Amino acid sequence: METTPLNSKKGQSACKDGEDCQGNGILQKGLSATGDKTEMGQISNGYSAVQSPGTEEDTRNSIPADPALGTEDHQGERETWTKKMDFLLSVIGYAVDLGNVWRFPYICYQNGGGAFLIPYTIMAIFGGIPLFYMELALGQYHRNGCISIWKKICPIFKGIGFAICIIAFYIASYYNTIMAWALYYLISSFTGHLPWTSCKNPWNTDNCTNYFSEGNITWTSNSISPAEEFYTRHVLQIHRSAGLEDLGGISWQLTLCIMLIFTVVYFSIWKGVKTSGKVVWVTATFPYIILTILLIRGATLPGAWRGVLFYLKPNWQKLLETGVWVDAAAQIFFSLGPGFGVLPAFASYNKFNNNCYQDALVTSIVNCMTSFMSGFVIFTVLGYMAEMRNEAVSEVAKDTGPSLLFITYAEAIANMPAATFFAIIFFLMILTLGLDSTFAGLEGVITAVLDEFPHIWAKRREWFVLAVIVACFFGSLPTLTFGGAYVVKLLEEYATGPAVLTVVLLEAIAVSWFYGINQFCSNVKEMLGFSPGWYWRICWVVISPIFLLFIIGSFLSSPPELRLFDYDYPRWTVLLGYCIGTSSFICIPAYITYRLIITPGTFKERILKSITPETPTEIPFGDLRLHAV
Repeated sequence: METTPLNSKKGQSACKDGEDCQGNGILQKGLSATGDKTEMGQISNGYSAVQSPGTEEDTRNSIPADPALGTEDHQGERETWTKKMDFLLSVIGYAVDLGNVWRFPYICYQNGGGAFLIPYTIMAIFGGIPLFYMELALGQYHRNGCISIWKKICPIFKGIGFAICIIAFYIASYYNTIMAWALYYLISSFTGHLPWTSCKNPWNTDNCTNYFSEGNITWTSNSISPAEEFYTRHVLQIHRSAGLEDLGGISWQLTLCIMLIFTVVYFSIWKGVKTSGKVVWVTATFPYIILTILLIRGATLPGAWRGVLFYLKPNWQKLLETGVWVDAAAQIFFSLGPGFGVLPAFASYNKFNNNCYQDALVTSIVNCMTSFMSGFVIFTVLGYMAEMRNEAVSEVAKDTGPSLLFITYAEAIANMPAATFFAIIFFLMILTLGLDSTFAGLEGVITAVLDEFPHIWAKRREWFVLAVIVACFFGSLPTLTFGGAYVVKLLEEYATGPAVLTVVLLEAIAVSWFYGINQFCSNVKEMLGFSPGWYWRICWVVISPIFLLFIIGSFLSSPPELRLFDYDYPRWTVLLGYCIGTSSFICIPAYITYRLIITPGTFKERILKSITPETPTEIPFGDLRLHAV
C-alpha cells in the first residue's frame, strides 16, 4: 500500500485521539502509525484515508500505513468505462442473447401463452432482478473480478470464483459453435437462390419435400423439408455420426467459421473495456434494428394473426402446474444471467458513485421486453408458415432450441419476398446477439484472473486474452465434429445450468448471511447515498435463495431426458453431464477444505478467520483513496 503523506507537523499534531479532523486535505481520525508517535488514519465512516504521493518533501514526511489494516498493494488506477452508455450497452448485450430469441417464445406458448407472463413477472421481481442488482453493487463497490472479490467479502467462498471461470470455459466451448452455424448460414445467404429452399442439392435425400414448390405436393410422415436437410445434413453433417459414442470427424467449414469468430472476439476485448465498450455500440443496438424490421415484415404476412393468437392466448389452468413456475424461474434467471462473473466484472469498471440501482432496473426491464418482443417476431412468421402449410401453428412450432431458428424460421424467411435480404440481416442479428454475450463471458474470466494475479498478467493482458481464446478454440473442437450438436445440447442442459444455479445460491448466502445484509446495504449507501429498502433485504436474505433452491430442486428431481432429432441420449450421458457440471462446482468445497487446512489456530478460529474479510476495499474519495476497515 502506498504511504500516507502528512504534509506538516502542525497537521499531524492537530488530530487528537478519537477525534475526527481534517489536515492538509486529508480526512483523519486519530490512529497510531507504525514507527512514529504521530497520529493519522481513519475517517469517521470507517475508512483509512490515503493520498497519492506528491512532491519529494511529501515522500520524506510520509508515514507507512498500519499493516494491521490489511492494506494491499495498489496496482495503479483501475480502468473505467469511457461513457456510461458503454457500460449499459455492454450489460444489455450480455443479458440479451440467443435465448431471448428462441427460448422465451417457445417456453411462453408451451406454458400457457399470455398466462405465462404472470409467473414470469413474479419470478423477475422477487428473484432475477434482486440477484442482478446484488451482483452489480458487489462489483462496483469492491472493484474486483469474481475471484479476488471474495477476499473482501468472505474468503472461504473464494472457490466460487474459480467455479465461475470453469463454467465460462464450458459455455465458450459450445456457445460460439452456435454462432459458427449462424456464420455458415450468413455466408450461404449471399446468393440469389437460398440453398435451403431446394431439394436438388447434393446433400438432399429422396424424402426431401418442398411444400412451397409449385404443383401438388403430398406431405407424408417421412417427408423432410429442404431447410431441415440443409441444417442437419449440410451444416451439421450429423448423419455422419452415430451419436455421442461416435462423434465422427471435424467439419473443416465450421472450424474456419469459429476461427473467424474467435478472431473478431479477440480484437474486440484484447485492450479491455475501452475497446469492447465501443464494439457493443454496434453489436448491442443492431439486433433491435433487425428485430423491428422483422416484426414489421412478419406482421404484414398472411396468417400472422394466427401465430400471435397462439403465442398470447392465455391458458389459466397452466398456472396451477408447478412446472410452469419452474420454467418461469429458470427462464428469468438464465435470461438476466447472474452467476457468470460478468456483472461484477463490468460493474467493477464503473465510477464509484454510479447509480447501479437504476442500471439494474433499466437493463432488466429492457431484457424482459426484448424477450417479449422476440415472441412476436417469431410467432408472426410461424403463423405465416402454418397458413402456407395449411397446418396448426402447434405443428409448425414444435421445433425447440436452435432448430427453431435454423430450420423453421430460416425456411419461413426463404419463402418471403426479398428472401436474400431478410436472410442476411437475420443471421447478422444472430451473430451480433451472440458476440456481445461472448465478449461479456470472456471479460468476466479475464477480469477475474487479472485481478487475482496482477503481478503476472497486469501488463500482459493481450497475451493472456490470446491464451484464453486459444484454449476456448481447442475446447470447442468436440462441438465442431459431425456429432457436435449432440455435445452442444448435453453441455447446455447439464454442464452449465445446475452448476450456475448452485454457485449463485452460495453467493447469495455468503453475501447475505456471512458478509451480512446490513454491511452490504451500508456499502450500497456509501455508493448511492441511500440504503436498499426492506423489499430488497428480504429478497436477498430469504426469497432469492428460496427462488434458487426451487429451481435446483426441480432440476434434480426430474432431470431432462435429452433427445435431438431422432437420437435418444443413452442413460450414461446423464451421468456424464453431471460429472462435467460437478467438475466446476467441486472447486467450492475443495477451496473451503484447503482454506481451513492452511489457516492456523483451532477449528473455531480457522472458521472465524476464513469468514472474515482479509483485505479492505479501496474506495475512491476525490484525490483520496479510502480503505474500508
